[in-house]
Amino acid sequence: MGATAGAVWGRTEQQDFRSRVRGALLGAAVGDALGSPVDRLGVEEIRAAYGPDGLLDLAPGYGRRGAVTHLTQLTLFSVDGLIRAQVRRDTGAWHPPTDLHRAYLRWAATQRDWGPDLRREEDGWLAREEWLYARRAPTRTLLMGLGDDRMGTLEAPKNPDAPGPEAAARSAPFGLLVGWEPQLVVQLAVECAAHTHGHPTAVLAAGAYAVIVHGLACGDSLDGAVQRALALLSVRPGHQPVSDALQHALGAVRQGMPAPARVAGLAADGTADGVLAASVYCALVGEDVRHGLCLAVNHDGPSGATGAMTGGLLGALHGETALPPAWLAELEGRPTILELADDFAMEMTQGPALHGPAGSSPGWLVRYPRA
Repeated sequence: MGATAGAVWGRTEQQDFRSRVRGALLGAAVGDALGSPVDRLGVEEIRAAYGPDGLLDLAPGYGRRGAVTHLTQLTLFSVDGLIRAQVRRDTGAWHPPTDLHRAYLRWAATQRDWGPDLRREEDGWLAREEWLYARRAPTRTLLMGLGDDRMGTLEAPKNPDAPGPEAAARSAPFGLLVGWEPQLVVQLAVECAAHTHGHPTAVLAAGAYAVIVHGLACGDSLDGAVQRALALLSVRPGHQPVSDALQHALGAVRQGMPAPARVAGLAADGTADGVLAASVYCALVGEDVRHGLCLAVNHDGPSGATGAMTGGLLGALHGETALPPAWLAELEGRPTILELADDFAMEMTQGPALHGPAGSSPGWLVRYPRA
């Protein structure tokens, strides 16, 4: 049976949205690739290795320049899970956190299997990408959180004492749900953070990051998006550390020229609230994407997560064409990231033409099975 209705967005709006989706996903991956070789190094160690100005270009990591880590891998599976949730809605089943949990379990399989199992047709196309079957420094928290089939919830989260930034760093795709109300974006992000990181700081930082990306994807300014995030956080118990961190990021903008010490001060001990604050600061003060990303990775803290989250913000704000082309040219997995970004944009803008009660595209259901 043929496809259903046609596009419901205008062409210009679709093109702008696709550019922001591509920008957010590519930007996060580029920031991850830039920061991972110096992750957790002190700024003096970075300068000793790369020169007095620090790291200003992609450096070798995992055997090549432009290699990404588990942060990018999980962000891609977040996108896959969101598309699968939309497709499964045709069946009457509508619980996106469950679909995201299934997507994260598919990622977990890439960390223990030698390669794709082509017999598992329900996995869809992303889980068959062989380059994703590489361990890129996943934290023990992530592996434990996804080590069994039980889904963490806000009432019974996985790893309730884990305040790290990994859940926030995979949450940019939730912000790309531009048709959703902001409070629903926050709710989905916090519920999905609880799959691996149950500490209130980690959960609420994920929600805040997602809704900031949402504001940017909808055309808001970064300052305006942060203000909306603060308003939405204020009604949630335990919000104070994350709200304070965002306020400190806004205040740091007025404290003079950007410097590694200021970024490190915001990032503090590398928990989710500090990494969120550092990322917002770098995106606010960066003269352009390159400058913002270099600022995000040259400090005494988690350079990979800060780079990834800064890249997601700047990409959603400016679109893909603002990203440094020389870095994109060397980015690991770029064809996959672009393909997934375009699929997401097409699903969100033209979903009824791809699947629905009146008929579905068979090729789409092969890529994103309802199972």
